[in-house]
Amino acid sequence: MNIFYRFYCRAFQTVFKIALPILPYRNPKIVKGLSGIPEILVSENKKKPLIVTDEGLVRFGLVARLTNELEAAGVNFAVFDKTVANPTTDNVEEARRVYTEENCDCLIGFGGGSSMDCAKAVGARLARPKKPLSKMKGILKVRKKIPLLIAVPTTAGTGSETTLAAVIVDSRTRHKYAVNDFPLIPRYAVLDASVTLSLPPFITATTGMDALTHAVEAYIGRSTTRKTRKEAEEAVALIFGNLGRAYDDGSDVSARQNMLQGSYLAGCAFTKSYVGYVHAIAHSLGGAYNVPHGLANAVILPIMLEAYGKKIHKKLARLAVAAGIAEKSEAPAAAAKKFIDAVKDMKKRFGIGDAFAEIREEDIDKLSRYAAKEGNPLYPVPVLMNAKQLKKYYYILQEKKQ
Repeated sequence: MNIFYRFYCRAFQTVFKIALPILPYRNPKIVKGLSGIPEILVSENKKKPLIVTDEGLVRFGLVARLTNELEAAGVNFAVFDKTVANPTTDNVEEARRVYTEENCDCLIGFGGGSSMDCAKAVGARLARPKKPLSKMKGILKVRKKIPLLIAVPTTAGTGSETTLAAVIVDSRTRHKYAVNDFPLIPRYAVLDASVTLSLPPFITATTGMDALTHAVEAYIGRSTTRKTRKEAEEAVALIFGNLGRAYDDGSDVSARQNMLQGSYLAGCAFTKSYVGYVHAIAHSLGGAYNVPHGLANAVILPIMLEAYGKKIHKKLARLAVAAGIAEKSEAPAAAAKKFIDAVKDMKKRFGIGDAFAEIREEDIDKLSRYAAKEGNPLYPVPVLMNAKQLKKYYYILQEKKQ
């Protein structure tokens, strides 16, 4: 990377780190069950929420658990159930039309990261009706209060219930980008393990490793605080202690609740300390090929941890101690290797591969540019890389054809 651009990136990141104490970050208020939502609506004087979700959650009866609570409390509501994996700008506009036509006055994002991100983007468009999402990508471009947003995660992974980001795919270009601004942080996060019990084992695994990626990238970056480091360490401990249990026994309520808490803490950490090139590469694959985000992160994570090398050994060693797989007395390099090996072992146990058949040779230049544009200068990564340097990892991730 050019030395002048490297200086610019680090200066940009330093300014944001210095500004952290005065920026209007906030954590959502935690609600432990769906039964608390009607009370929230009454307290906030809201009459009709739009539930933003997807068809699968309706089909499996999970949305009915929420709508039954609302009906029992006499709350009117509308449902938008057309959210797709990696929600698109067209998706957002369709949901916004339903919100307006149904005279809704607040939003409930019910589902995985896609549903919550779609709800956030709807809120942004309602706050800025004359401004397309493409003009709000990047940071601090919404700058207006959105309607009340309640987030109900049905997977323990995305952390979207805590963050200021909505990740959207441009319907025309298939470019995936984030809209980042403080008004997008949900006011309430409903952490109810009962809505995660029917999650298939593979989705449990990939979304759990998504949460692990959030915690790790937040921790190894250069813009951490004492609080975000503590949140990330606690998240890693919860994920290592509970993901395998949740994967093996889908009805283990304790493991599911602990995973929700771990995902929430990881989300709080990366909202302030950001992520890194694992996410940048994963977003490019999600936009181009619709690769599920948690799966992409799980595959990429150990590759990038090894790429950062000794720059992150001390930090990974501390995470290894938090995860219970290393002792404080161990050499950082040895403990860091244990952590990376443990991530690889988790992938193997959960049946997660090491490459993607979707990656086409002719796309790699464009994908690496997208990743570099997302990552630089915003992400305070341990080692800066430009598009040319990031290309290497797409070749590593490319499944070799026989």
